[in-house]
Amino acid sequence: MPTDLDRLYFVGSIPLRDSEDVFRQLSGELGRYLRRLPDGETGERTKWIVFQQKMLSEHPAMEVDTSVPPLQVRQSDGTVFREIKRLRLKPDADPDRMVFETGYDRAALASYATFKRLKDEGVIAPDALFQVALPTPLATGLMYISPNGRERYLQAYERSLIGALNAILDGIPHQDLSIQFDVCQEVLLFEGYFPEQIPNYKEMVFQEFRRLAAAVPQDVDLGFHLCYGSPNDQPLVNLKDGAVLVDLMNGINDYVQGRVDFIHVPVPRTADDAFFTPFKAWRNTKGTHLYLGLLQHDDEKGDQDRIAAARRVVKNFGVAAECGFGRTDPARVPTILASHHRGAEMLS
Repeated sequence: MPTDLDRLYFVGSIPLRDSEDVFRQLSGELGRYLRRLPDGETGERTKWIVFQQKMLSEHPAMEVDTSVPPLQVRQSDGTVFREIKRLRLKPDADPDRMVFETGYDRAALASYATFKRLKDEGVIAPDALFQVALPTPLATGLMYISPNGRERYLQAYERSLIGALNAILDGIPHQDLSIQFDVCQEVLLFEGYFPEQIPNYKEMVFQEFRRLAAAVPQDVDLGFHLCYGSPNDQPLVNLKDGAVLVDLMNGINDYVQGRVDFIHVPVPRTADDAFFTPFKAWRNTKGTHLYLGLLQHDDEKGDQDRIAAARRVVKNFGVAAECGFGRTDPARVPTILASHHRGAEMLS
């Protein structure tokens, strides 16, 4: 059964100075409602996977694919936020021998050292989990990689990502750890966002989920964060309802062989009863705890209305923001924390 610790969830990125600042503020302000503490994804991870783009563009086995046009990253209002020259493996590159230094293990192990010290000092609760967010291979694969030979790239990147995951699993006690897989480009794919068509894309995505989850031992907390991108604090797509999210949630439920402890989904500011109606079709046979990302900045009345609408469909859930805050004005952090506190109280 959900407890007070299941009321709140943070996706990952928080615009504070460093992981210690994040741990101290989240624990001090909201610790009684948080089962998991992210490190804020500070430093090079502030813009989510943009630092992976830099790593890939500098990799000696990668080159720009001049045969395809740049990917236009369009916001939901049609504005082109940026254009991306997509990469491909060089023809002589061997994906079976390639290694991408993702850096996720290095960041996680450094942040865990701070987490452990603060837990030993009593700043962080004894039963709190250290939350590590990892992108899926399709995150970079769909955003930065040409469709020409994408399968070869995904093979190499997935192996490298799981290698980083294994280093995290080896370096952090499992009872302290929570692994979160970030599912963004897959949501966009289901929404037809990308210019190229991918046959049998649903099976491809669900098999990706199955493989990633299988790499996480059963004694480690596991979850998925779904989103639709917000590179300029604006969604890349507008969902008319939660149907595509439920489709992905059912895929997670059906394809992942072991437990799934939590799923977070984004909820737009405009969400009403109709948005939540598709959640009736969620096949939650694993007892997964749902976090609804319905908290919006400085919108207490709207938060109340969205919680009320969700309650008419979903019995038990926690609340969170739509996505991370890494690109948000740091001056907003006190207001963000206050809105989360109110959101937790609204669930009483």
